[in-house]
Amino acid sequence: MKGGFWEEFLVFFEKNEKAAPIVYSALRNVRSVEIQADQLTLGCQNQPVKIFLEKNIPLIEKSLAVFANKNIGVSLMIAKGKKTTAAGQQAPLLAFQPSLDDVFLRAGLHRKYRFENFAVSPTNQVAFAAAQAVAKNPGNAYNPLFVYGGVGVGKTHLAQGAARQILEVDSTKKVFFCPGDQFTNELIENIRERSTQRFRKKYRHLDLLVIDDIQFIAGKETVQEEFFHTFNSVVSGGGQIILTSDRPPSSIKNLEDRLRSRFSGGLIVDVQSPDFELRSAIILIKAQEKNIEIDIDAARVIAEQVSDSRALEGTLLSVYAKILGRKEKIDLDAVDSFFQQKVVGKIKKISPNDVVRAVCAYYNVKQSQIRGPQRSETIVFPRQITMYLLRRELKLKLEEIAYLLKKKDHTTIIHGVDKISGLIIKDPNIKQEIDRITSSLGSST
Repeated sequence: MKGGFWEEFLVFFEKNEKAAPIVYSALRNVRSVEIQADQLTLGCQNQPVKIFLEKNIPLIEKSLAVFANKNIGVSLMIAKGKKTTAAGQQAPLLAFQPSLDDVFLRAGLHRKYRFENFAVSPTNQVAFAAAQAVAKNPGNAYNPLFVYGGVGVGKTHLAQGAARQILEVDSTKKVFFCPGDQFTNELIENIRERSTQRFRKKYRHLDLLVIDDIQFIAGKETVQEEFFHTFNSVVSGGGQIILTSDRPPSSIKNLEDRLRSRFSGGLIVDVQSPDFELRSAIILIKAQEKNIEIDIDAARVIAEQVSDSRALEGTLLSVYAKILGRKEKIDLDAVDSFFQQKVVGKIKKISPNDVVRAVCAYYNVKQSQIRGPQRSETIVFPRQITMYLLRRELKLKLEEIAYLLKKKDHTTIIHGVDKISGLIIKDPNIKQEIDRITSSLGSST
């Protein structure tokens, strides 16, 4: 995001929030803007403007999330004078160097998907080597790289890991990760708004385009037509294409022959279901990421009992939630007790505190922080996840959630629940996180 970000956002806001002209007028008159990480600070000319905008922060944050393709919190301050440079000229409203994390988020990448935490075994080592080769020499090694396999085998992890490494080498590269259904929905929306040129400008000039679950475009004539031209434009411009799917190109029904030919023109590699050794390694890696101590024998027992790779993390968190405050690490006794309870059906009914503990375990934060006044993104986001789960899973009243989390009124809860509900629709990574937390609670989504 460069210096013109704020001006571009104002144009976007005016166009997309036509029902809020007064808010737009107020935003035009903010005197200074600063951004650090995922927090935007607006400097208001006077207290009345600040009070008015404070009431409209949810609307501003919602519009910012759509515009920037990431969550940005908004805070307000009084700033009567405009900032000037050393030469006496007015400084741009938004002047900052984006952090690498900010670049990753703008590209649609999740912070946890890296080559360094990808567990390698004979079931995925060919795909891993191919992804590394693409990351080292994008546009030349294998183009496109087509990775396929079942649910939860690591296709998305590999694709995002390659994208992340490319940006780590050169953060100015134009990289974008896009689920297949998002590509479809975005194209439909742009056709409806008669703004397909904006869509093409976004996708056709990338250095790396990753489409996750490309099989979703099959059978959609207009979408396949657009992707065909997008594919050709990116590749002819020297860019790299990475595609993931649950099946090889030859098995995707209703896929146009010309796309099938393009997909088969690079390297097609499959990722198989994880074997016992890989499942054990995944558990140990997840435990290390979340600062959970676990005996290797306990990890092996979980790997023996749980064959679904996506359920491994949920099981780990479930066991950890049960030993919190009682043991310093997960041992064999804790794992055996967990599976015995599950077999005889003695897992207790979920309580509000169970939800709080599960969220804290997943995001590695303290319960006191969730219930405290801190406003940093690392605390606010888990707190809003907690609000959402308490509302959705336990059907608690808004006032009950406010009391449990020590909030003054239920309007904060409404904002938190609505925000997460919106993010789930837009960001499949957020939905996966919530699925894992609910899985650790022993409930279905």
